[in-house]
Amino acid sequence: MRKPYSLKILWHGRNRFLPAVLAVSFSAVLIAVQFGVLLGTLSVTSKPIDHASAQLWVGIRDVPSIELGHPIPESWLFRLQAQPEVEDVEGYLYEFGYWHKPAGGSVHCCVIGARLEQSSLGAVRDLSHDMRTLLTEPGAVVVDELEVGRLGLKHGIGETAEVMGHKVRVVGLVHGFKSIWGPYVFCSMQTARMLLPMYRSDEVQYLVAHCRNSMEAAAVAERLRRKYPEMAVLPHDKFSVQTRLYWLTQTRVGIALGLTSVLALIVGLVITSQTLYAATAASLREYAVLRALGLPRWRISAMVLAQSFWIGLAGVAVSIPVAFVVARVAGIVGAEVQLPLWLLAGTMVVTMTIALLSGLLALRSLRLVEPASLLR
Repeated sequence: MRKPYSLKILWHGRNRFLPAVLAVSFSAVLIAVQFGVLLGTLSVTSKPIDHASAQLWVGIRDVPSIELGHPIPESWLFRLQAQPEVEDVEGYLYEFGYWHKPAGGSVHCCVIGARLEQSSLGAVRDLSHDMRTLLTEPGAVVVDELEVGRLGLKHGIGETAEVMGHKVRVVGLVHGFKSIWGPYVFCSMQTARMLLPMYRSDEVQYLVAHCRNSMEAAAVAERLRRKYPEMAVLPHDKFSVQTRLYWLTQTRVGIALGLTSVLALIVGLVITSQTLYAATAASLREYAVLRALGLPRWRISAMVLAQSFWIGLAGVAVSIPVAFVVARVAGIVGAEVQLPLWLLAGTMVVTMTIALLSGLLALRSLRLVEPASLLR
């Protein structure tokens, strides 16, 4: 099998083209990781929705995000139970409070109260059977293991603190729920009502429901919204996306991360285009030799584009494992970086497109390629 001539040129001039490959790889890693940080940060805001079994979330009308709900009558559950498709309904509490550290000082926290049975719709699936059993004790809570220091604790399990003036004891630790605004505090509905006195006994912040057939959830939500306009009835996937979009477009944290991701994209594109252009321009003398040998200009142009393609492909191939390593290291220190297949594919497409466009841009310098230039 004959090796393409463009690859032969790249191999023999590898010392010249290696910086271009590394630049493409760096820009691809920069784009993928920065957007991965954005996705990971936004996913934290909707994790209580994504990790619960509920298919429908019911709150106050026009609620934009899970943390911006208001108390609603618990009696609204009868409206859901009247729907033939609905199999189960339960209350759910989600409210901010103050965690008072044992050694002094306080920090905002987010108290989440839900039923604890294995069939619970609101409790996150990360709570083990033993944790759910221990949480039935009044004042028992579970927090994320990476939030222990933030909460002023030394080890976590068995330590006590205060939330809104009430004593709590940590009985378990979960992983992957490090919050960007205040540590999640998981507990039973009874403990949550004790810690959140602003809720009356007949109020909850949300109702969560499960349908016999998950495909019917959207139809049930639409019917309930038409019949009860004061209620927001959202399928779990729509509520999850809505929460993340709110944080992306309406909060300083989301806007800053979005702008940083766009800046990373621009920087990556500039690095890729300029490095490839410089590598091509540095080869003008070799192209002049090819012109002297009678090679037509269009063949040289095709060769330049082929070289840009191979450089871009090599850079992308190097960037993918590096991006996963960076994401793994970030996860160890507590920063979540998500690299879904569609993001990696998008990064590859963008990088390869810029590589080819850089090759097209470098074609302008081929107008200077004439055999006479060899005599200078």
